Amino acid sequence: MTLSRRHLLSSLLAAPLAGLAAPAPGRFKVSLAEWSIHKAIQQGKLTNLDFPRIAKENNCEGLEFVNTLWGSPTAGYIARLKRRMADTGTKPVLIMVDDEGMMGHSDKAQRMKAVKNHHKWVDAAAEVGCHSIRTNMYPEKQPTTPAEIEAFLGYCAESFTALCGYAKPAGINIIIENHGGISSNPDVVLSLMKKVSLPNFGTLPDFGNFPKEIDRYDAVTKLMTYAKGASFKCHFDGANGTEELYDIPKMLKIVEASKYSGYIGIEFEGSKLDELEGIKLGRKALLDYGV
Repeated sequence: MTLSRRHLLSSLLAAPLAGLAAPAPGRFKVSLAEWSIHKAIQQGKLTNLDFPRIAKENNCEGLEFVNTLWGSPTAGYIARLKRRMADTGTKPVLIMVDDEGMMGHSDKAQRMKAVKNHHKWVDAAAEVGCHSIRTNMYPEKQPTTPAEIEAFLGYCAESFTALCGYAKPAGINIIIENHGGISSNPDVVLSLMKKVSLPNFGTLPDFGNFPKEIDRYDAVTKLMTYAKGASFKCHFDGANGTEELYDIPKMLKIVEASKYSGYIGIEFEGSKLDELEGIKLGRKALLDYGV
């Protein structure tokens, strides 16, 4: 007898994960990454203004926005968004910022233009009430040799120092996610953290964004040193809705062993389950862990 998707999901939600010890009460809160519903938004089924409701319905207090899923960040639009958050009792955490230029570009004019392009998102984050914007440390060409990587880090240090300086009066952090390419090398990211060395500069470790040759557990351990967020990337594309990419309890224990306290953000990116079904499984995994 075959189970329907609804029955399968119900059985998975009912079954606890084994061998989990609860973290200290109140240390972590749960947020939802808006990318978890990007398909629904891009298909016109939902909008950014629906995001607070979706998070609330899935027992997620925090909101991790994505700039490319917004409408125009005008004062009126932000006021409407703030009303939606107030109505649902949800709280803004960060804005993930993409497509605003290459902060690691070798041409100074290009990277300073990218810095300026991010200013409006710093302003929007401050107005909404977020603590951070997530940015990307992208070059125009991936560096490979030690000399190329060192030069790239110099470019990034200049641009991120400038952006952190702009964000400081607004109380906004600038954080880097391991988001593909050179940014998914934890040692390169840590080198940048040390070069910039500012209190409002940090990391957003994503549990999923690593190439096969990198030990993701070791990488997340390193990135948690500077963490101002934690991204629980999940797919549940395995048999019976299991997570194949990594061991969820093992990864959460790494987060718990760090000094970080704050939001753990569910970012569902699976291909087999509906987006809302995937979010529910991600929330269950954190509940089973005591978060």
